[in-house]
Amino acid sequence: MMSSSPASPTGATAGRTQPELLVGLNAVILAVTQDQPRVLSVGPQTASLGDVAAKPEATSRALPFGPFDREHDRTLELCMRETVRKETGIELGYVEQLYTFADKGRDPRESSGGSRVLSVAYLALLQEGVLSGVEDATWEDCYEFFPWEDWRGGKPALIDEIEAALMEWAGRVEQTSAGSDYRERIDICFGLGDVGWDAYRVLERYELLYEAKLVAEYWLDRGQSPTSRIAERFGRPMAFDHRRILATGLGRVRGKLRYRPVAFELIPETFTLLRLQHAVEAISGLRSHKQNFRRLVERSGLVEGTGSREAKTGGRPAELFRFRRAVLRERRAPGVATLRSPRTP
Repeated sequence: MMSSSPASPTGATAGRTQPELLVGLNAVILAVTQDQPRVLSVGPQTASLGDVAAKPEATSRALPFGPFDREHDRTLELCMRETVRKETGIELGYVEQLYTFADKGRDPRESSGGSRVLSVAYLALLQEGVLSGVEDATWEDCYEFFPWEDWRGGKPALIDEIEAALMEWAGRVEQTSAGSDYRERIDICFGLGDVGWDAYRVLERYELLYEAKLVAEYWLDRGQSPTSRIAERFGRPMAFDHRRILATGLGRVRGKLRYRPVAFELIPETFTLLRLQHAVEAISGLRSHKQNFRRLVERSGLVEGTGSREAKTGGRPAELFRFRRAVLRERRAPGVATLRSPRTP
């Protein structure tokens, strides 16, 4: 634990006790299994900070989370890796720092006298493994938390319901908010009209729904129960602000598909091009044209053949490829996807 109290308070802070600031580490750990994007979660009691009692909804899941001890932890990343190992049994490979979350009141325990909590979040990509010997860690489908983000089967039916609810809300708030064009913001976030769906705006969409009081966390943060409609229709809630952190992570990895070979962290060392395509589609939430995807990957020099074929019965076995690491020196932005933006009629 660490305190944010300055050593020599001056000016307006002189003579005033500063509240304790607790620093924690979150991990957004993503995998793709059976063509579904999955996130590693723990129970909310596991994701706690020392002596601060956790009081989120009992059924909500949380991201792996633990405290940073400035006296004993050498680096933030090493602390995060150790936290994940203890809570889930997983040894992480690819990791990057995601964002720092420090909004006042982001942890509901703060309002009942708890310390303010700052969280440094990390993004990790790996292949899903068995969580042996860990009772409270499970893999969850990302689209259960964001059901409007999966366009692989076409426009989700929920989009029409979201549009109606947001437009009703916008009509109310615009009457009291001069100069605010909420309807344009709705169109841009959800790709309505001629705007087109932007797969990277995951966080913006979630935050708009939160502002419109359409996700359960808005009510839970205020100590109230969400309506049954919100609780059942607008995605599963997560403990604290962890669904916001997950939205940030999913948006980040979607963006990186364009210019970094992160998709190869989600599949075995040798793979078919169809396996690679399905992993990209799962994370992006969009379908790719099979032949166009194959041409993009092969012409970009991202893969090389292994000379082997997939061992399976029935049909012609597909060729196996591996990631061609030399592309990292040859190209500045070796991505695997140019995500199309379907229009929402």
